[in-house]
Amino acid sequence: MAALSNRKTIHGNALTFVKEWGNETREEAEAKSFWDAFFAIFGVNRKSVAAFEHAVERTDNTKGFIDLFWKGVLLVEHKSRGKSLDKAKSQAFDYVQQIKDQRVRPRYVLLSDFARFKLYDLDRRLEHDIAIEDLPDKIEFFDFMAGLDNHGESIQEYALNIKAAERLGKLHDALQDAGCAGHELEVFLVCILFCLFAEDTGIFSRHQFYNYLEHFTAPDGSDTDSRLNKLFQTLDKPVQARGKHLLAELKVAVCCY
Repeated sequence: MAALSNRKTIHGNALTFVKEWGNETREEAEAKSFWDAFFAIFGVNRKSVAAFEHAVERTDNTKGFIDLFWKGVLLVEHKSRGKSLDKAKSQAFDYVQQIKDQRVRPRYVLLSDFARFKLYDLDRRLEHDIAIEDLPDKIEFFDFMAGLDNHGESIQEYALNIKAAERLGKLHDALQDAGCAGHELEVFLVCILFCLFAEDTGIFSRHQFYNYLEHFTAPDGSDTDSRLNKLFQTLDKPVQARGKHLLAELKVAVCCY
């Protein structure tokens, strides 16, 4: 079965899927058939690309089993209708953390309890919460299933880019009001942009810049400027010139650059 490229056909398949599965409740009895049918929406033979009960080691060194795993693409955790997906999310992200091979690590995590889907794009940090009855109208979020460019994702990313530009503009104005100006301010903002770009394009590892700010700056932001300056000064040096006694947080922040 070849993946479909016709969005109209995919939308029609999604309508059929909702009619068939909209009231299902039994996780153990019907979950596998549910996912086979979900893959079929996109013309994908589930068995040819993804496996149920894929064994993986948990972070506590015990063995776990991913409900459904498509290597390099998708990790699925499933619960019975009405059950909280919090545990499923915790399990799924624990499994992702244990998959070290970047060629195998999935880009997407998908949770479901039959009644709804929660889709996480780990590369772009996007999250979509979709009721099953809304699936046909939001099916573009799953374009990756058919190897298509995700139009819905592009729209959301475009909106996020606009918001990011607006916030960067506000940061510029706030710093200017605080007394920063001229070349010094422009260089600072370029450094911020570089770190964001590096994190988004893979120059840094996933969430590297974000985690540095999240874990190594004060909650009230009082030391953020000094932490950023230390980071920028470190990045400005060749690797061999950074010294053996680099602060632990800076080792984390620049480990891949």
